[in-house]
Amino acid sequence: MSQTDARARDYRAQLAPGTPLRHGLERILRGRTGALVVIGQTDIIRRISTGGFALDTPFTPTALRELAKMDGAIILSASGDRIVAAGVQLMPDADLDTEETGTRHRTADRVAQQSGCAVITVSASMNTISLFLDDQRYPIEAPGAILSRANLALQTLERYRSRLRGILRRLSVLEVQDQVTVQDLVLLAQRLEMVRRLERETAGYVTELGTDGRLIELQLLEVNARATDLSEALTNDYRPDDTSEFSFDRTIELPDSDLADLALVARTIGFTVPLEAEVSPRGYRQLASVQRLPHTVVQRLIDHFDGLQGILGASITELRQVEGVGGHRARALRDFLTQLTELSYAEPPGE
Repeated sequence: MSQTDARARDYRAQLAPGTPLRHGLERILRGRTGALVVIGQTDIIRRISTGGFALDTPFTPTALRELAKMDGAIILSASGDRIVAAGVQLMPDADLDTEETGTRHRTADRVAQQSGCAVITVSASMNTISLFLDDQRYPIEAPGAILSRANLALQTLERYRSRLRGILRRLSVLEVQDQVTVQDLVLLAQRLEMVRRLERETAGYVTELGTDGRLIELQLLEVNARATDLSEALTNDYRPDDTSEFSFDRTIELPDSDLADLALVARTIGFTVPLEAEVSPRGYRQLASVQRLPHTVVQRLIDHFDGLQGILGASITELRQVEGVGGHRARALRDFLTQLTELSYAEPPGE
């Protein structure tokens, strides 16, 4: 996400349904008068402003609606909680390129480019609200349209999550049988990154929906937490001993078109061996499934048995020799490992 897009996401939160600013803008839409609103009174805004009058009064939706009945722009404080001036004529640099045709939108685009401030337009003729930031224009859609796209994104996200779970089951089989290749991990990394990108897209809709997006936000919390934990576990499991430049989180750097290139994804993560090369897990991901097993104990197990294969073959007596395991924890761990082995050999590592 670019810096401009990140800023736009923050401003969209200020413009979300249920916020005072959005309420005021919607009142202007219903009144069909149009408006041009600048968020931030900077030195550049002062230089390109003429006329108008100073206010410095608390922001209210009603005040915004009434001031929009007059010609000229409305200037808000950077936080948007005060109306600084109204009736202002803005005269930005006419040499700045813009593809906008209407006077209000052309002015908004140039002011945003020249000042770096966010500029909002309300179009009476088109019945739209737009956010201008740097050289970008972001339409502010009606809640119903955003909610429809958010629900579609959630459905797509659930399908990708289901496929990711299938790939993880297959990986568990391969890990027990010690047959994991770099390609298996790259395919998993692709799916994981797709899930995370869909999660970020859906999170953007939540921001735009404001109070209307609470239910969708709750559904996303679990997705985000699990994706972060999985990426960290995979990184710890497969990081080569001779490098620190290795992480499954690095796929975020790739554009969508490059995510389909298996070799490129492998290099981005930090693999330096061919796709067909076999690699062995240390066991972080699997041991994370054992309830109430502290991370310190997990690390001791991995160090003591030199990875997952050694842990899988350990007896209860051998497990108890590791500091912090004890009799009860050793039996629970042995039961988990036995079940993992049985399930893995019962399910062939198919595609």
